Amino acid sequence: MDAVRVQEADFSIEAEVTALRQASSRIGGIATFLGCARDFSEGRAVAAITFEQYAPMAVKALGALRDEALERFDIIETRIVHRVARVTPGEQIVLIIVGAEHRAPAFEACRWLIDELKRRVPIWKREDTPAGERWVTPHP
Repeated sequence: MDAVRVQEADFSIEAEVTALRQASSRIGGIATFLGCARDFSEGRAVAAITFEQYAPMAVKALGALRDEALERFDIIETRIVHRVARVTPGEQIVLIIVGAEHRAPAFEACRWLIDELKRRVPIWKREDTPAGERWVTPHP
């Protein structure tokens, strides 16, 4: 499994953590962020969310984020998986896992990665609401 992926299919958190742990026996702290679809957003019911990407750039941008995090923070490894599919409330959307010797840099890098992903990566979401479809404005 690649450390950075964009895919339609759901992912296994356990498999991703196992893959990350294989990077080094020095990993003592693992921080994760799991983004899931909600059934309510900005005052509206949401039946589903569809994620779309600019394929040539999405994986490249995720890879650049991963490389930058490895340089910027005192971490050992990180994995990023984002789905581009139609998801319903409760389904998994994005997973970021960061392994470091200690918890503090793992948490810092994990938060930075999700914030930067939302800001930089060309993946867009469209919500299906009772009033119709609505493109969501990106926000960190």
